Amino acid sequence: MKRNRGTWLKLSMVLTLAVTLLAGCSGSNEGAQGNNANAGNGSTTANQQDPSKPDTSEKVELVWYLVGDAHKDQEQIVAEWNKMLEKDLNTTVKLNFTTWNDWATKYNLLLTSGEKVDMMFASQWADFYRLAKQGAFLDVKDMLPKYAPDTWNQIPKENWADVTIDGKILAIPSTYNEYAPDGWVYREDWRKELGTPEIKDLASIEAYLDAVKTKKNVTPINGIAFDNVFKLFRFSHDYQPYINEFSPIASTSYDNPRDIINYVETPEYEAWVKKMKDWQQKGYWTSNSLSSKQEAGDLIKTGQGAVYWRNPSAAGGFINEIKAKKLNMEIGYFPFTRFHNYAVPTLSITNGMAIPKNAANPERALMVLDKLRNDPKYFNLMTYGIEGRHWAKGKDEKHIVVPAPGVDLNEVPRYDIASWGWRFEPNMKKEDGGWEGLDKLNEEFKAISRPNTLSSITLDFEPVSAELAAVNQLVEQYGRPLMLGLVKDVDQKLKEYREKLKAAGIDKLKEYVKTEVDKQLTAKGVQ
Repeated sequence: MKRNRGTWLKLSMVLTLAVTLLAGCSGSNEGAQGNNANAGNGSTTANQQDPSKPDTSEKVELVWYLVGDAHKDQEQIVAEWNKMLEKDLNTTVKLNFTTWNDWATKYNLLLTSGEKVDMMFASQWADFYRLAKQGAFLDVKDMLPKYAPDTWNQIPKENWADVTIDGKILAIPSTYNEYAPDGWVYREDWRKELGTPEIKDLASIEAYLDAVKTKKNVTPINGIAFDNVFKLFRFSHDYQPYINEFSPIASTSYDNPRDIINYVETPEYEAWVKKMKDWQQKGYWTSNSLSSKQEAGDLIKTGQGAVYWRNPSAAGGFINEIKAKKLNMEIGYFPFTRFHNYAVPTLSITNGMAIPKNAANPERALMVLDKLRNDPKYFNLMTYGIEGRHWAKGKDEKHIVVPAPGVDLNEVPRYDIASWGWRFEPNMKKEDGGWEGLDKLNEEFKAISRPNTLSSITLDFEPVSAELAAVNQLVEQYGRPLMLGLVKDVDQKLKEYREKLKAAGIDKLKEYVKTEVDKQLTAKGVQ
């Protein structure tokens, strides 16, 4: 983090008299529609004279972290964004990304190492509740009305409740209501060409994979295969995890949240890993898939793959890119909700933004987040990229064209960063000619919607931390190779895996989880 505090203090004193005349047009509408483009540093003086307004007299640079990877034009986009921020709030940001490689470790380290971070993506799937209980995020309840007034007034009470723990508001939820079940995108044109059944269950999936491999001579799940295969296992069996997605401790189904098991001990798991050995030997993925760095989706685009794990929204982005690049392929989508015919809406903190406890400038960070969420200029630039390069205006205010006319997506990739944390329906746009399947899927999900009763359950693992660490290590050592059939003798490795888990204390861990989950479900009134 770099700051020129002394220089700007001196400069602000020199400018005080000169900018007073501009004060009225800059300090009266914090967080609103950004009509103070000509105000410059006038807000500095206005705010100094009115103690009820935020003080922006000192220029600051905020450290901001998002999960995932930056776009190749990120530096240019942030530079444009900073021009507006500096003019409106006397602030700039230094935007950093965790990358997707080992993102969870990096994310946790940022929040637990004491590093100065002002703004950060937060999510229930990124362990928001656990980290919040550990004190990783700052309570912004008393600051919101002053520093993020539009956000404070617009977000409904029930959404604030999702991010409130012990009376403290520890994040700003995105409030974009959606369903985000996992599923597979796949080459629908190949399925039709190969004459395999419509994908609706494991049997039809296996028939499709086999036809792609034997008749097209293409590795169906090419590149990184583990997530694709594991999610198929988890959702086809309806296991509901309480520790992390890959832990063997889970309830047997959504309908039986208290029936908690170690699924490695079950006949279903044994049958599955034997089936995966068979699939691996048939060539449905490669022998180096555990070490591969190649996204399966990238290989679909080049005709070298046929399956890619995505949620519906991400599937839409993938399919829109295929269409925009005019690649000669038809893409289908199979949501795993169809295995059990129910869908649950996301919590409002499925995506959000938080202020870490070590933030150097939390007040200014809230002001920036208020701008990002509510001011279309800020929202559009950071969400969709630069107008005229990454996108252009569409048929109306709610639509855009991607990419902008005359731009080659092979040279300028779609601007697609992890912008989920500031989603706000009034500012969101659809693509002209984009995938219509998403709207149809949402209607399908609404028809089978059930309450999201399990996502907010959080456990303090301190009493079983040793057992948890040992089990997690075994999942990496045994669970991943077994899931992809990358072991010579499945029976022997499974026996060894089960014995090692026992020795590591998985039974103690399971009983602890069961006791704690029972308490929380009872408190929520869930049977």
